[in-house]
Amino acid sequence: MNLTSPNSPEVTRIIVLIQFAATWAMVGLIWLVQVVHYPLFRFVGSSDFKGFHRNHTRLISWVVGPPMLAEGLSAAFLVWNLPPRVPSSAALAGFLLLLVIWASTAFLQVPQHNRLALGFDTAAYRKLVATNWVRTTAWSLRGLLTAWLVWKVAR
Repeated sequence: MNLTSPNSPEVTRIIVLIQFAATWAMVGLIWLVQVVHYPLFRFVGSSDFKGFHRNHTRLISWVVGPPMLAEGLSAAFLVWNLPPRVPSSAALAGFLLLLVIWASTAFLQVPQHNRLALGFDTAAYRKLVATNWVRTTAWSLRGLLTAWLVWKVAR
C-alpha cells in the first residue's frame, strides 16, 4: 500500500471513505434536526427559549463541526485528485452540493437562528424549518453520491 503520495489510489480510496463517513454522519444528523429537533423548538417555553437556543447553538457546533470539516476537505481533495473510474462531474457535483449546503446555512438558516437568539419568533421558526429542507435534500443527495463513489472505487 502506497500512502506516501497524496494522489496515490490508496490515499484517494481512504479520502473517499472519509467523505462517505462524514457525509452520512451529516445525513443522519440533518434528518434528526429536521424531523425531531427543530420541531421541538416550538414547545420550549418563551421564558426558557433564549437559554435553550444559546445552548443549542453552542452544543450543535461541537457535533457538526468535525464531520463538516472532514466532508469539505475530502470533497475538495477529490475534485483535484479524482479516483479512477469516477467522472469529474461526480466529484464536482458533490462539491457543488456542499456549496449549496454552506450557502443555505449562511444565507437562510443563520439569519433565522439570529432572530431566534433574541427569543422565540414564530415567523423565524417557520422559515428555519421550511428552508432547512434545502440542506436536508442536498445532504441526502450527497449521501447517495458518496455511496455511489464508494461502490465505484471499491470495484
